[in-house]
Amino acid sequence: MVYCDASHKGLGAVLIQREKVIAYASQQLKVHERNYTTHDLELGLVVFALKLWRYYLYGTRCTVFTNHKSLQHILDQKDHNMRQRRWLELLSDYDCDIRYHPEANVVADALSRKERDVPLRVRALVMTISLDLPKQILAAQIEALKPENLKKEDVCGMIKTDIPEERLEPHADRTLCLNGRSWLP
Repeated sequence: MVYCDASHKGLGAVLIQREKVIAYASQQLKVHERNYTTHDLELGLVVFALKLWRYYLYGTRCTVFTNHKSLQHILDQKDHNMRQRRWLELLSDYDCDIRYHPEANVVADALSRKERDVPLRVRALVMTISLDLPKQILAAQIEALKPENLKKEDVCGMIKTDIPEERLEPHADRTLCLNGRSWLP
């Protein structure tokens, strides 16, 4: 079952199966649709619901309830405008009955009258964030390792200022000596 209601603000429909809601649908009217007659709005809503829920409704018997009485006799009428003819051709693809539902359908009625909030305008900012932190760290390390900067740093006496030049010297027995001591690799 599909319950439909159209107003001059929008369209609202509810898909129901075994007295449980399957889906809701609502849509604001487009500018040109606001000029439609009530009859065309209600018929357009039926078409909107059938197209939207095609996968649920196509090939099955369904009933569409509307609060516009003349729609249940639309197939019996002789004169239709081009829009109605196009919509009736689409309706002929479905196995559905259009019935008048005199009582107000609260859910579909509320969906058809629901106004959309005007979206807020937000000014967009373009920001480029680059992660050059590794480059900055590497540059700082290279700068710190320069000999003139090493002497300026206070590292609690870890750096010797009077470093004797030490060299490995070969001896006759083919050993290397460092500061007069044998050095074994």
